[in-house]
Amino acid sequence: MSDPIEPSTSTSDPNPNPNPSPTTLLHPRREPFEHGLLPIQKLVFTDPVQSLTPIKQKLASSSTHRVDSAALADALQISPDHARLVLDTLASVLHSESDPLVSARADDVDSVGADWRDLILFLYIQSYKRLLPRSHKDSAAVADVWPSTSAFDGYLSALSPLQLVRSNSRRFMPSQADEEAHQLSYLQKHLANILSLLSEPVEGEGEESLVLTMDGFEHLGFLIQFGDKGSEGVPLSQAAPFFANSDPDMPAVPVPAAQVHDWLLQNIAASLEHVTEKISAKENGPQSGSDPDVAMADASPSSTKSSSSARSPCYIEGVSKSSYVKQASDLKNSSVKVINCHDSVIYILAPLRYATIYGCSDATIVLGAVGKSVRVEHCERVHVIIAAKRVCIVNCRECVFFLGVNQRPLIVGDNHKLQVAPYNTFYSHLEEHMTEVGIKATINRWDEPLALGVVDPHDSLSHPAGVSDAQAETATRIDPDQFTNFLIPNWFEGEATGSTKDNPFPLPEAYLTSQQKNVNALNSN
Repeated sequence: MSDPIEPSTSTSDPNPNPNPSPTTLLHPRREPFEHGLLPIQKLVFTDPVQSLTPIKQKLASSSTHRVDSAALADALQISPDHARLVLDTLASVLHSESDPLVSARADDVDSVGADWRDLILFLYIQSYKRLLPRSHKDSAAVADVWPSTSAFDGYLSALSPLQLVRSNSRRFMPSQADEEAHQLSYLQKHLANILSLLSEPVEGEGEESLVLTMDGFEHLGFLIQFGDKGSEGVPLSQAAPFFANSDPDMPAVPVPAAQVHDWLLQNIAASLEHVTEKISAKENGPQSGSDPDVAMADASPSSTKSSSSARSPCYIEGVSKSSYVKQASDLKNSSVKVINCHDSVIYILAPLRYATIYGCSDATIVLGAVGKSVRVEHCERVHVIIAAKRVCIVNCRECVFFLGVNQRPLIVGDNHKLQVAPYNTFYSHLEEHMTEVGIKATINRWDEPLALGVVDPHDSLSHPAGVSDAQAETATRIDPDQFTNFLIPNWFEGEATGSTKDNPFPLPEAYLTSQQKNVNALNSN
């Protein structure tokens, strides 16, 4: 029998120099590709330039450069609910924290709207196809913690081929390097189209003489960045030779789009070469059962390592039949990925921007406060407890979600027997972490799930004819009599504690009554 999969967290070579230089590599921004794709058929264009050019002309006509919810619904011929969903999703993956949409109150999002250039880029990448999940290198180890059969498998055998595809495939995330190479290749292929949509013709010289303003160029920061410093890096225009020395008191001279295209293509090619060499070196080097882009850490969860690069998420992978705890002081990263964890209880009690839970089974996973977006995918029989701005649930079965969420939970793909419930726990620093990442305890939309399509147009799988318009199975509310509080142990007595003494999210009346009844029953025994 093979060795069990051990917990691991990612490391990468941080770039210590924040200033652009010939050795500073271009990277795709992961967030739009991982958290910004919506499975709404009307947003997926087979020919994005042809479809988006007239939409751009409509959206760009605003004197403020911003597009509100009503104008977006009209331009795309989508429902007001879907237009609001586009704005909320865009806000969660924007590159600029200073954009008014990022900080807008829930009641103001529709009127604040989005910059049309960010919207056009967001709509363009809805044509992106994700890399196919890969097979795990150590199938024996996986089989040991994830049995090949499930209570659902007999049930699903009588259902559609789509459901059979889901039930018979055990999915594993592509490595970080593979994903980056895939995203770079996408940008390389589509760069000319993307630049044409951001550019403007020179007056009187026709479409052949497209130019890009410095402001327009900065919006490419939605898709790309230089170096490993995340959003803390230098402005994109300062990394480019044609804008780097512009006088801040004078408007920069627009640059021919062809010149921008050539310069970016050179940078993308250099980055692709670098990441391809990295993948090749890992494939030819010693193999572990874990993600080839994730360095193995010490087996003890308390001594796992995370990356000092702001770009790289912390990976928690392969925890099996144990408990695992991470506090804010353990994490230098702003995002976390919990992958292929089984029969375990995992606590990540920290303020985060993004979180992904992928391929887990028979586990309880507690995420502290996630200010941008959480994605839960390909999980079975998992209890997930989340305080977050938004959550997207994809291809899960028999899972229960205890939610404190400011936006409607999205339910996408081939899901079965999902339940939602109000948030049910606390730890001493919870409210401090929620404030830090912008989650409001006064708004909890846990019981308003929004089910989108069964088929995700962004995956690369083929699907049976006739299922593209089917709607995902939604989640049901957990019965108040089945609702219980979850107690997070206090492992760190003696350390500085926070001010949170109770669940900050108010419980609905029926759940509060049930909780009080349980407390009274305990006290009378």
